[in-house]
Amino acid sequence: MTDSKIDMNRIPRHIAIIMDGNGRWATERGKHRSYGHQAGVEAVRRITSECTRLGVEYLTLYTFSTENWNRPADEVAALMGLVLTSLEDEIFMKNNVRFRVIGDIDRLPVEVQDKLRETMEHTAGNTAMTMVVALSYSAKWEITKAVRDIASEAKAGTLSPGDITEETVAAHLQTSFMPDPDLLIRTGGEVRISNYLLWQIAYSELYFCDTYWPDFDERCLREAIADYQGRQRRFGKTEAQVEDND
Repeated sequence: MTDSKIDMNRIPRHIAIIMDGNGRWATERGKHRSYGHQAGVEAVRRITSECTRLGVEYLTLYTFSTENWNRPADEVAALMGLVLTSLEDEIFMKNNVRFRVIGDIDRLPVEVQDKLRETMEHTAGNTAMTMVVALSYSAKWEITKAVRDIASEAKAGTLSPGDITEETVAAHLQTSFMPDPDLLIRTGGEVRISNYLLWQIAYSELYFCDTYWPDFDERCLREAIADYQGRQRRFGKTEAQVEDND
């Protein structure tokens, strides 16, 4: 598929991806699951570069969930090591990409926390796209934390319960610095959300594919965008109302 198959004027502003299938990809090749995670990093590089080229403003990648802490210790250790080695300047500086992270970062090893902060500081001035990594993240944790913070403000008297709106909640979420996803992609053949951006994807378009993440390439991304562009986003309105506003 070439760019002529997609409308370059209707590229999703924000794409979120559940990068699934690394372990199964490796197992089918007789390799350890960590081999699949390493191959997944190459897919991240490909998709980051392609999103930047297409004009996507925000790319959010589900890298490690709070539930993933329950995986075997050796796999968790390998994933943490991979985070350290994959945060290379090249992928960000070459593509003029700003790096951000969301999640319960305090649970991460200190050296990983330091590397994350270093990368965010070093790329803060980049302007082509913001790549957000969801690390030690779950939507239920995020929403619970937002409720706790709002409750603290109400108890302190700086916020009246009657003044709490959807905008108040959104402002207390980890993602307050960016718009909600237009398109959510999940690779690997599973058809579920897995505790990812539950508040933010209320009106996102969902796209599921069987391709394992290590095999997800530029063509796969453009297919997902083409599918997205073939849909009508109504946000609760009727088809006729949307067409009248076009």
